[in-house]
Amino acid sequence: MKNKISYSSISIKRIIIKTFVILFIVNFGWIFISRLPIGKLSLYNSVFNGRSRLPFGGNTKRSNNLSLYNLDAMFASHEISKKQIDAENLHVLLIGDSSIWGFLQEPGNTLSGLLNKRFQKVDEKVTFHNLGFPSISILKDLMIIDRALEHNPDLILWFTTLEALPTKKQLEIPIIRNNPLIVNSIIEKYELSEINKIEEELFENTFWNQRRNIYDMLNLQLLGILWNATGIDQEYPETYNPAQRDFPEPSEQFYAVNQNDSLKEYLALEIIKKGKEINSGIDFILINEPILISEGINSSFQYNFYYPRWAYDQYLSIMKEFTQKNDIKYYDLWELIPEREFTNSAIHLSEDAEEIFADEIALIVEDYLGQKTNNDNNKE
Repeated sequence: MKNKISYSSISIKRIIIKTFVILFIVNFGWIFISRLPIGKLSLYNSVFNGRSRLPFGGNTKRSNNLSLYNLDAMFASHEISKKQIDAENLHVLLIGDSSIWGFLQEPGNTLSGLLNKRFQKVDEKVTFHNLGFPSISILKDLMIIDRALEHNPDLILWFTTLEALPTKKQLEIPIIRNNPLIVNSIIEKYELSEINKIEEELFENTFWNQRRNIYDMLNLQLLGILWNATGIDQEYPETYNPAQRDFPEPSEQFYAVNQNDSLKEYLALEIIKKGKEINSGIDFILINEPILISEGINSSFQYNFYYPRWAYDQYLSIMKEFTQKNDIKYYDLWELIPEREFTNSAIHLSEDAEEIFADEIALIVEDYLGQKTNNDNNKE
């Protein structure tokens, strides 16, 4: 009897020890596994249709969507990752913030959706890919551009605004903070001297610390069932708080920059410059996106929630000089949309405004196609 009890206790001890060893290996082994492109394993573009925009969302049950930080998983779920059967088409990337992603707009009513409808009717087929993502950062844009290069785009329309440019904020964006390995490689590749590298904490990549990210990657696959069935990828509230149009007092600072300071010194313009220089084989067009121009209280001092007039007016002059000096094709559309056509933010557009925006971008693309055809004919 004693031998049986002794044998049972030894067996239990062995099981406990083996369990702890396995958990230890899995937990710390994930540090190395996480460096593999496991996010590319996806049911999208095979079992499910690819999403028309990058994953982003708050209320998962209502939006069939969620926010995650694994860039491989985000791209693998996007329609750009499907095998291109229309390789003869001209492929255009739309890069930018939530206004390009299409906040409050159904996929077909976003800028990319409207442009795809327009350009499928012309002789030279053009496919537009929505790679906007709801955070305002020029470094985030470059990270997405760099990843998208593996899909061999023909043209990149890079939409930006002053809020995306302060050097101070570039490393504060969640998707940047949660991708230190990728961000540091971008800083090295593009020689971004003004941006400090993110300190990589090895133990942040253990299975335990990454359990939320792992759950999100798996949940994204399950949400593909609902996305495939409904085509819904965000919550569409019946009401929302409109963008601020009245301001209690004028803002004397913009990101700790005073009115008498030189704003240019605080902007990460080198990210745009290096992004174009190092990817010189791809055509870039830089576009200053439309903003709300308030007509409310104190609007003579403040354009909108984001911008005091003195700061944005400086920015307009800075961008004109910067793009001319660096031979960057640039369109300034900041005044394009009437005040009434903005929704819950100074950069989010109504459905009618999206149509106006798409009309203007269509003209820019048509002009590009005309110049491209002339250049090709001259080469012949």
